[in-house]
Amino acid sequence: MKYIEFDNHCRCSHSFAVEEYIMKNPEFKDEYFLFWRTRPTLMIGRFQNTIQEINPVFAKENNIDIIRRNSGGGTVYTDADCWQFSFITWKNAGQVKDFRDFTKPVVEALRKLGVNAEFSGRNDLHCEGKKFSGNAQYGMKDRFLHHGTILFDTNLENLVRSLNVTDEKIISKGIKSVRERVTNIRPHLTKDMSSHDFRDTMISLLRADMEAIKLSEADYVEIEKIENEKFLTWEWNYGNSPAFNITKSNRFEGGKVEVQLDVENGLIKTCSIFGDFFCNGDISVIQDAVTGCKYEKNAVLEALNSVNTAGMLYLIKTEELVSCFVD
Repeated sequence: MKYIEFDNHCRCSHSFAVEEYIMKNPEFKDEYFLFWRTRPTLMIGRFQNTIQEINPVFAKENNIDIIRRNSGGGTVYTDADCWQFSFITWKNAGQVKDFRDFTKPVVEALRKLGVNAEFSGRNDLHCEGKKFSGNAQYGMKDRFLHHGTILFDTNLENLVRSLNVTDEKIISKGIKSVRERVTNIRPHLTKDMSSHDFRDTMISLLRADMEAIKLSEADYVEIEKIENEKFLTWEWNYGNSPAFNITKSNRFEGGKVEVQLDVENGLIKTCSIFGDFFCNGDISVIQDAVTGCKYEKNAVLEALNSVNTAGMLYLIKTEELVSCFVD
């Protein structure tokens, strides 16, 4: 594995473009590690409905960027005092990899700094019962990416206010709740350090024997193209919402799934799937599979099985997913 040193300008859109460029470019034949940060940003999960997740007024007033990522999971607020790490590996026969495989070196590095870190739940890292890191994954062709956050000294009030809450009473309770459930790790360090010193220390611990490489000017030209043509577009970050007349949702071990359907004359005409789940592949495969089939349980189940839904969705069984389509 090699460590990629890159200037991300604190633009989340740029960092996501770097990840995608490396994933797609056949010239990058090794496995790679990145460590980066952003200016204030709401990272929208790949399958989420942006409008439902954010407080657009607060985001605009506070210059918070809104960028959708390639990976699934929920919306994440980050700022310059929240660090991100990325591991780009080979896909290993298309299998969704265990989150623990990637978070283990991060946990071990943090423990050396005095943070009592441990893996918890579906995809989180906790310290003394409080969350400080969320993680997500996605595959692209024969490559696989895992990335996660580390709350170092993040503004937790902005984290709450930037999400889709407008009632001040709820916001107040939400901030209190977040402070009870979420923690920055800076107070847990054996020795206090600045955000930059933390970055340097973590990189030195995680790099181990990795060779450090830098991207070329030609690489950055292509990266900027991906950033402008994808991650900075309204179509990617918000997208069009098709008409629908049936909405069903449920929460499973693998996350929340919401299905919006336009059903006409007993047939599914259009299907949109949202949620904070993780999908190993393109969710449009599932959406297309049910489009045109009868709005009936057995027909939907047959359509979902035809595209191996169980192998695509992390910790969500096909029989569970059907409940989000029809009773």
